[in-house]
Amino acid sequence: MDPIADMLARLRNATQALKPLVEMPHSRIKEDIARILKREGYVNEVKVEGAKIKKLTITLKYQDRKGIIAGLKRVSTPGRRQYVGCSDIPRVLGGIGTAIVSTPKGVLSGVEARKQNLGGELLCLIW
Repeated sequence: MDPIADMLARLRNATQALKPLVEMPHSRIKEDIARILKREGYVNEVKVEGAKIKKLTITLKYQDRKGIIAGLKRVSTPGRRQYVGCSDIPRVLGGIGTAIVSTPKGVLSGVEARKQNLGGELLCLIW
C-alpha cells in the first residue's frame, strides 16, 4: 500500500473518532508532511520515537469536539503521479487549505513552493 495514503487514512480516521494522537511507522517523507501540518496549525505536536524501529506520533488538534482537519485528499499516487509547475499549484479552498508538494528542495507547502518558484509532485491537499 501507499505509505502516504496510509498516513492520511490514519489521520482522517483518528480525527473522526476524536482520538488524541496517532501512531504510525516512521519515514522521512511522512515526518516532513507532519512537520508541515504542525507549521500550518493542523496538529499540536509531532514526535519521532525509537532507536532502531522508529515510530511517528502525531498529537491532533480539536476545537469544539470537531477536528481542525476537515478533509484530506491524496493527489499523486504510485500508479498515477501528478506533477505541477509553480504556477499550477492549486489554492485549496481559496487559500484556507494547504497543498503539499515534493520539490527538489524537499517537501514544502504550496505557498512556500510558489514563493521559491518551485514545482514538483503534488502529494496531497488538506483543508
